[in-house]
Amino acid sequence: MTGLALARAGWGTALVTVPHLLLRGVGGPGAADDRAVAVARVLGVRHLVQAALTSAVPGRRVLLAGSAGDVAHAASMLALARWDPVRRRVALVDAALALGWGTASWAAATGAR
Repeated sequence: MTGLALARAGWGTALVTVPHLLLRGVGGPGAADDRAVAVARVLGVRHLVQAALTSAVPGRRVLLAGSAGDVAHAASMLALARWDPVRRRVALVDAALALGWGTASWAAATGAR
C-alpha cells in the first residue's frame, strides 16, 4: 500500500469510527447531528474503498479517476457551504481536505512533485 493509500485509509477509518469527534472539532457541538454523522461515515467508507482500489490497481487511470471524484466532492461541499450556514465551517474544511486528496492523487498519477 502506498503512502497516499495508507493515509486515505487512515482518514476513512477515522470518519467511520469517530465522525462525531471530527465534526465537533471543526464545527462545534451542534455540527455532529445524526445526519452529519451518517454522511461522514458514508464518506469514510468511500475513502476506504478508494484506498483499497488504488492499492489493488495502482495505475494512472485509477488515480486520476479518484482525483476527479475528490474534486467533485469539494465542489459539492462548496455548494453546501453556500446554502447551509449551520454546516458552513464543516463544509469548507471538508472542501479543502477533498481538494488536498484530489491534488495528492493527481500528483501521484502524473509524477508531479
